[in-house]
Amino acid sequence: MLTTLGGQRQLVVQTRAKLAGVNPKDGAVLWEQPVEAFRGMNILTPIVLGDLVLSSAYGGKTTGWRVQERSGKWSVARAWEHKAQGYMTTPVVVKGTAYTQLRSQRAMAIDVASGAERWTTGESFGKYWSLVANGNRLLALDQRGTLYLLAATPEQFTKLDERKIASAETWAHLAVSGRELFIRELNAITAWHWGE
Repeated sequence: MLTTLGGQRQLVVQTRAKLAGVNPKDGAVLWEQPVEAFRGMNILTPIVLGDLVLSSAYGGKTTGWRVQERSGKWSVARAWEHKAQGYMTTPVVVKGTAYTQLRSQRAMAIDVASGAERWTTGESFGKYWSLVANGNRLLALDQRGTLYLLAATPEQFTKLDERKIASAETWAHLAVSGRELFIRELNAITAWHWGE
């Protein structure tokens, strides 16, 4: 993720063993923090909100890391930790709440600033979600080709609609351009209109 932390433009990456900030101009590592991972698997992209970096590890926990720079020195400190394990789904943040799918295949909403769990579903979904937000709505595409329309509400999980839109597996990330939605399935690309 290309972002700004501590006044410095940087790439925030989660590798097999660590979370790091990298200077995109010269590749220099600005800061790094070891993170847990089961068999070296860390798949999702970390999310940045203010000076907080949200990461979640397969075999580890969901953690909010506070990253700061003072007088040329970087520091990384754990702001909060939650027992939930991420897997492949990169969270999306709407008004300070991160929405994601966990290793358990359940969906979760968590407050990015405090780490307070807002809700976790009892229902399990596919192995993976590609998530995008548009206002207070989320689209979640699982690998089975099912597209879910969800309300981005921290109060409760609300599934507004679901559609089977592909017969083959859909592991690629959703691509959105305005109201156009592009789905890459195993042997095809389809275009959809995201209406109201």
